[in-house]
Amino acid sequence: MTTTPIVEARGIHKHFGHLHVLKGVDLSVAERELVFVIGPSGSGKSTLLRCLNRLEEPSSGSVIVDGIDMLDPRTDINHARQRIGMVFQSFNLYPHMTALGNVTLALRKVAGKSRGEAEALGLAALARVGLADRAGHTPGQLSGGQQQRVAIARAIALEPRVMLFDEPTSALDPELVGSVLEVMRALRESGMTMIVVSHEMGFARNAADRVVFMDHGLIVEQARPRRSSRRRPRSARAPSSARSRGIDVFAGSTPLQWRSFSVPQAKMRDRCRALPAMSAR
Repeated sequence: MTTTPIVEARGIHKHFGHLHVLKGVDLSVAERELVFVIGPSGSGKSTLLRCLNRLEEPSSGSVIVDGIDMLDPRTDINHARQRIGMVFQSFNLYPHMTALGNVTLALRKVAGKSRGEAEALGLAALARVGLADRAGHTPGQLSGGQQQRVAIARAIALEPRVMLFDEPTSALDPELVGSVLEVMRALRESGMTMIVVSHEMGFARNAADRVVFMDHGLIVEQARPRRSSRRRPRSARAPSSARSRGIDVFAGSTPLQWRSFSVPQAKMRDRCRALPAMSAR
């Protein structure tokens, strides 16, 4: 029996003036699936995420999220966005408000909760990310990792059906990355549907159901990640410059099954080599 995807994007094009950023992207995501999106800078990854919840208006195409046509002019976009939470690279917290205040603002203003109900839901969300004891702290009193976890709590407090993560760890110091990834792992284990743009290749290998590779505004490869229970010897891990640059996450006999790409092999190899090094976590 075929299951209806919870996210269904078809033929997504996005132009910024003369710049054609997305060139007919199709992406389907099943409920409870974790899809990891990778690719070189400028390939359209973040723009795709922003089109899914209409932070950017697609130039053409269709986006259905949990049965809601996101591009229908009759859609109440504020109500629809309660079903598709988003966490950004920058934390986007209000500096004059406490962690709890940041989490409860949308619950009161968008979801229409009373102050008491919003605070109860906000404290529960902060507890899920391990920050119940920081509810009264302002962003300036929190580390970068804690601020990002507050941003995650703000998103999950609205009980979305889908979570979008746009480079959630790239602005953090290396020692703070682990706490954010642990929260994301817990969300994944709870069954949350997630679409993640990130260069955290170790997380992709261990947690993702599917890895999508984008380049030049197109999805050019997608497959299951290659699972590994132990690290291979260096000589086995890096037989080519492409693999040593962190893209050996696909299942199969070769790092990215070059012949399946719809763009010239040499150009794609050059672009893959531009990816950051794979995390050792």
